[in-house]
Amino acid sequence: MKRRISIQGYEGSFHQVAARQFFGKEVEVIPCSTFRDVVKIAASKKDSEGGIMAIENSIAGSILPNYNLLLKSNLKVIGEVYLHIRQHLLVNPGVQLEDLREVHSHPMAILQCIDFLEKNPHLKVVETEDTALSAKHIHQHRSKHAAAIAGKLAAELYDLDIIAPNIHTVKNNYTRFLVLQREDLFEEPDHADKASVNFQTDHTRGSLARVLSKIAEGDINLSKLQSFPIPGSDWKYNFHADMEFDSLERFKDVIAAIRPLTVELNVYGIYKNGK
Repeated sequence: MKRRISIQGYEGSFHQVAARQFFGKEVEVIPCSTFRDVVKIAASKKDSEGGIMAIENSIAGSILPNYNLLLKSNLKVIGEVYLHIRQHLLVNPGVQLEDLREVHSHPMAILQCIDFLEKNPHLKVVETEDTALSAKHIHQHRSKHAAAIAGKLAAELYDLDIIAPNIHTVKNNYTRFLVLQREDLFEEPDHADKASVNFQTDHTRGSLARVLSKIAEGDINLSKLQSFPIPGSDWKYNFHADMEFDSLERFKDVIAAIRPLTVELNVYGIYKNGK
């Protein structure tokens, strides 16, 4: 049976590429217009077997609202995908660069390709809601004077030619995606060496330092520590921590050691490092 996985964006998006990288090419994706919908459908027994959600980018940083979505959900993190983001200029077959008058794409993709666009000032930039949707529209309208900025999968799905590959300015551009699944489906993977944890301290002086000291003493690598405000609170914060370890038992010992030092602690998931 094919896995049904919710993604943000349309078919051909980088979320679909990430889903294929983790689950295989046969995965069935459920396109969603918002990350909130991704989480909602991923949590539905009727609609899906999980979801893929971008959580950070090596250039733009963390996607903070998605940490709150994860916090409010009952989903578990079962894995992660690091995807090299490559942007290309896509056109209908036979169209040349000199034929173009417009280029369509998501604002983030446009910013990632700003050097290329500045070198081609004859191209009017048109912002859209999704890179893959832009490619789909170029294909559907059989446009001879408009191009899309999107990935290779979008070109393949919508029969478009790549007339200018790798037009992104920063070549070392990665997005990290979390693979999400309902708690009743969660199975701790073999050889797990990474975990995502959320905790809240009591905000007394040194409370965070005491937690971090216990993590360091347990020989756990804290690969990410992200603070984000608790909605509706007076300057109180949750902390998201990604922890890497050689021994699962050592990780569990550290969690047991820091739990008394926190107001609340939740292990989102234990999984295999995606790097």
